[in-house]
Amino acid sequence: MMNLSAYQSLLEPIDAFLHCPTPSLWIDEAKKAENLSILLIDHMICELKAAQTAAWLVRKYAIDKKSSEILLNWLQPYENLIYYKGGDFHQLLSRHHDISKQLVLRPDCPYAEELVDKMVTLIKEELHHFYQVFDIMSQRNIKYQSITASRYAKGLMQQVRTYEPATLVDKLICGAYIEARSCERFAKLVPYVDEKLANFYISLLRSEARHYQDYLKLAQKISHTGIDDRVKLIGQVEAELISREDCEFRFHSGVPSR
Repeated sequence: MMNLSAYQSLLEPIDAFLHCPTPSLWIDEAKKAENLSILLIDHMICELKAAQTAAWLVRKYAIDKKSSEILLNWLQPYENLIYYKGGDFHQLLSRHHDISKQLVLRPDCPYAEELVDKMVTLIKEELHHFYQVFDIMSQRNIKYQSITASRYAKGLMQQVRTYEPATLVDKLICGAYIEARSCERFAKLVPYVDEKLANFYISLLRSEARHYQDYLKLAQKISHTGIDDRVKLIGQVEAELISREDCEFRFHSGVPSR
């Protein structure tokens, strides 16, 4: 198995950024063999949602209408697999590798180029992870099934302010916390899963850590003022969501209710 200790310097800033560690009761639930299917299914859905969120940010703020359609078409086969259970899984990664060159930036957006560069890279990586999780599920004969979403992301988004550029800044901060928590949870799961899955989770750490940093850097660049207060407030909400009891077990759920 890959050595998790080699990633300690990467994990330390994430642990410092998050306001609480994943509760041990969540880990106890996650390591149960009967929960592996739901963990992988929700992980795969989270990868798609992360890509969709990044695409929405690019479409909303940084590119023209025709470019927006290009992004939507890029995501469509992945969405078909999740929402309509159709499409050709093995052709997913052959699509739109040069998509950045096809997008036309809006001239009225001063941060369009950086937003597109960061988010398109993130989308590519999240969709690749989607493919990897789907492949792992196929190898283990785990069938995809529709599941309800956890309250985690919705709870974070309730903190988003309703005027610009504060809306974008807060969404980016929320994205940073989601990526940081994902990274932390992958690391927490490593000792309790089989070697193949552990190596996969370890392989995700570097990109998840970079994603949270990219979100924060963009938030600070776009904000007209310092973002420390917003980072702290949203971080406190994130910790509360993670620490509170949840009736359903999901990748980002809180403490399992008894």
